[in-house]
Amino acid sequence: MAVIIECDDPSAPVFDDFRELNSSDRRPDLPSGKGLVIGEGVLVAQRLLGSRFRPRALLGVQRRLDELADDLAGVDVPFVLTTAEVMAEVVGFHLNRGVLISADRPPALGLDEVLAEARTVAVLEGVNDHENLGSMFRNAAGLGVDAVLFGDRCADPLYRRSVRVSMGHVLRVPFARVPDWPRGLDALRQQGFQLISLTPDPTALPLSQAMTGEKVAVLLGAEGPGLTEHAMRATDVRARIPMAPGTDSLNVATAAAMAFYERVR
Repeated sequence: MAVIIECDDPSAPVFDDFRELNSSDRRPDLPSGKGLVIGEGVLVAQRLLGSRFRPRALLGVQRRLDELADDLAGVDVPFVLTTAEVMAEVVGFHLNRGVLISADRPPALGLDEVLAEARTVAVLEGVNDHENLGSMFRNAAGLGVDAVLFGDRCADPLYRRSVRVSMGHVLRVPFARVPDWPRGLDALRQQGFQLISLTPDPTALPLSQAMTGEKVAVLLGAEGPGLTEHAMRATDVRARIPMAPGTDSLNVATAAAMAFYERVR
C-alpha cells in the first residue's frame, strides 16, 4: 500500500512536486524545470498508475484516498494526505478534483517503436493549443488510433492541461516525434502507410473516398493555418470533410475525430 503522509504545513517539502501549478515560470510540469507529469483527478491518477509513467507522489484529501485504495495496493509511492484548503494554498488555486499525481517523464519513444504494430496513426503539425491536443488524444483512444506523431511546432502533450483534457489518455496512447520534418514522413511510407492530409480545399477528395490504405496516417494542422503546403506535398492524397454551405472547417480535434471514425467505419 502507498505510504500515507499526513501534513497540514503548506511549506513542507512533501508538497514540492505540486507547488504553484499556475505560476508560468515555476510550474513543475515545464520540460525546462523539473519536467514532471502532473495529473488531476481520480480517473487520470488511475490511468497514470496503469501506464509506462513512473509515479512519484500523490496529493489529496481523504475521500480521494479512499477511492484510490484498490489502485494503490502494492504501489510504493507516497500519498500526502491533507485538506482542500492546504491543497489550494500549495498549488495556487482551488482543485475541485481533490487529488493530484506526479510522475517522471520517461525516455521519449522512437518513431520505429510506436509504428511497429500500428495500423492507424495521427500526425500533427503546428497544433500548439493544449486543449486541442488533449482532446485529440482522447479521441484517438476512443476510436482506436494506435499512435500520435508530432511534426513541427506542436505543444507539449504532457503539459498539465493536455493531460487533464485528454482524461489521462495522453499517458496511454503512444506518441513520438517525426524527425527531419516533413521529409521524415518517408519512414511511414516505407512501412506501408498511406499518408492523407486533411484540408478544407474544395478540390480535395472527400475523406471517405481518399482513405483506402491498409495502414493510414492522417495529417492535421493547426486551426486557422492548417497544414503547410510543404507538409501536404509530402503526402499521398489530400482529403476534405464535406461541409454544409457557408462553412469551411471544423475545430481540429473535431475534424480528427471524424477522420478517426471514418477509419473505424
